Amino acid sequence: MPNPVVVFETSLGSFDLELYQDKAPLTVQNFLQYVNDKFYDNTIFHRVISNFMVQGGGFDTSGAQKTTRATIKNESGNGVKNVKYGVAMARTSDLHSATAQFFINTVDNAFLDDGKYCAFGLVVSGTDSVDKIKAVKTGSQGSHKDWPVEKVIIKCAHVKT
Repeated sequence: MPNPVVVFETSLGSFDLELYQDKAPLTVQNFLQYVNDKFYDNTIFHRVISNFMVQGGGFDTSGAQKTTRATIKNESGNGVKNVKYGVAMARTSDLHSATAQFFINTVDNAFLDDGKYCAFGLVVSGTDSVDKIKAVKTGSQGSHKDWPVEKVIIKCAHVKT
């Protein structure tokens, strides 16, 4: 069975994520449930650090944090690395606290591997859109640093058929 691919349509272009369900089955199932529930539609990339990563999946276009489902088990150490354009789950300081937020590495981030952050996919098309997102100007928004000054909106996300 081929890996699922999720298309993200953003205000700065589209990109496709291939998800490695054989390497991170719980993570991919969780991510696809959020996609199928249209959870990511009309959310923003709320954290952008150009030489590190871009993060989304947690805040609506007004900047309010969205309510998520329960946390999932961290499946890091699965052989998928945090490479440039690789996608991984964001979490708090609790190793098993990932819900809906994800990030796309904008450089190789090997220091996030080895049981820290679960990488589970790769941008396979539209890397130019990710490069546009990582280039936006950022500032502070409340307690958040690295918040894009101009909103980068995820218009919709859907499984490619």
